Amino acid sequence: MYTQTDLKELVDKAIFNLSFNSEAEKLVDPVKYVLSIGGKRLRPVLALMSCNLFNDKIDDAVIPALGLEVFHNYTLVHDDIMDQAPLRRNFPTVHNKWNLNQALLSGDVMAFIANDCFLQTPAWCLQKVFRIFNKSAIEVCIGQQLDIDFEKSRVVSEEEYLRMIELKTAVLLATSTKIGAIIGGADEKDSELMYEFGRNLGMAFQIQDDLLDTYGDVKVFGKAPGGDIIANKKTFLLIKALEMATPDQFKQLQDIMAKKDFIPEEKVKSVISLYDQLKIKSITEKLANEYIITAFKMLEMTRVVKERKNFLECVTHSLIGRDK
Repeated sequence: MYTQTDLKELVDKAIFNLSFNSEAEKLVDPVKYVLSIGGKRLRPVLALMSCNLFNDKIDDAVIPALGLEVFHNYTLVHDDIMDQAPLRRNFPTVHNKWNLNQALLSGDVMAFIANDCFLQTPAWCLQKVFRIFNKSAIEVCIGQQLDIDFEKSRVVSEEEYLRMIELKTAVLLATSTKIGAIIGGADEKDSELMYEFGRNLGMAFQIQDDLLDTYGDVKVFGKAPGGDIIANKKTFLLIKALEMATPDQFKQLQDIMAKKDFIPEEKVKSVISLYDQLKIKSITEKLANEYIITAFKMLEMTRVVKERKNFLECVTHSLIGRDK
């Protein structure tokens, strides 16, 4: 079986060799830029790992897996515009490096490049794979809309938040593992189990991300923690804290969030102090771990020899480790 390093190198090489229409270099330069600035290549690597679980030959899955990475980065280009984010992976975002119109147009073309990658799926499963991808793409957009809606909502329930991250983050990871399994020859039952494997991993992945934004080590995470707190972002931590808070703690949180003039470091410190009182960190870790356990239960249920599943489990633990 392929190692995680093997698969990431394979994806990076495929990205490097991706051909573009050279008639309008200004259109494709931002595309090349955003695809070149790194990342774990989590989605294509998971797709190739899932294919490899069922088949030693993964060549047919490489370009469709690349489509997942292109689509994911397309959503990031547009998300960064909506969030007015200046940096992505410590590099200037596309709309900052070029301009808003260029980011919109270059982001748009990435969606069609992703489609072109999926059209190179083997003919025997092309329609099935493309329908799964298209459904997932629509769900990602729904998740983003819910996220935008939540910014204006005074109260967001835990159930609503978990549904939002399922759509915005988890379904694309689920689609990655399912598509890889299908191309690898998995039957309907096993491909659905791989979808649930990826979906639960995606839920854990996003919940861990929420946790790291508040409690991550700046030396490892690469940035000062507390960005979500400063922005009053409705993360799992904040939603759970508002749900569990005493009336006095609830008022303190609301007062902190309502302040227009504040010192960022003090706001972060005050909110974390309330989180600590409510044991929000351990609650969040417990939920993420529950999703990981469920993911591996789904993997265990697949009809694949145990050695191959054990290998995938070890690699996946490494992939989803969010100690940035």
